[in-house]
Amino acid sequence: MGEVTLETIAYAKLMLHAAKYPSCAVTGILLADGTNIRDGAKNQDLNIVDAIPLFHHSHYLSPMAEIALTQIDTMAQADNRVIAGYYAACENFRDNTVEKCPGQKIAEKIAELFPSAVFIVIDNKKVMKHLDSPAIKVHSYNEGKWKPKETSNILYQQSYVLETVSYLLQALVYKDLVDFDNYLDDLTLDWTNLGIEKVIASINASNSIEREYIEERVSDKENDY
Repeated sequence: MGEVTLETIAYAKLMLHAAKYPSCAVTGILLADGTNIRDGAKNQDLNIVDAIPLFHHSHYLSPMAEIALTQIDTMAQADNRVIAGYYAACENFRDNTVEKCPGQKIAEKIAELFPSAVFIVIDNKKVMKHLDSPAIKVHSYNEGKWKPKETSNILYQQSYVLETVSYLLQALVYKDLVDFDNYLDDLTLDWTNLGIEKVIASINASNSIEREYIEERVSDKENDY
């Protein structure tokens, strides 16, 4: 029960956010597909379709958080999405627990409004080299605490998500990522990061074409035999 699927865009954005500010704590909001979501239900299956980078230095300024959450909620409703969670990376490189992350009140408020909410903690040690396994820990809110979910309940939309993110990191795409701190400093910046989404979409398309080509070659060889 309560499987969590992350689309490549969502996973990539939170990794890029952490990579852009390696000496800071970072936080953000997770958006899920609103289809088949039941109000007030716990342990629902979630398809996390996007991550919205929030802050890297304004974690404890509630007016900033209110502005950000209002804009994110408006966008989410227009796209049939729901605010379904929160992510964070700790400032200290060795810290990778919920208790050490900033923004606890925001995360708990999300869980209050959406009982199936998840809290993703980024494992700092794995951000720059995580090809063997994802650099995150996923938690659900039960009995007033964030508790780790079984890894068997964490799924990824594409099998090549880690390779995609590795490419983005090597290409320094994180330099173009915009969080709400950046946006509040310069309102012309795009906090939805559509440019990065287009880059990821092009990579995914290339991977799909490559896989189809390989499958065709394998099928042709099998027919030859």
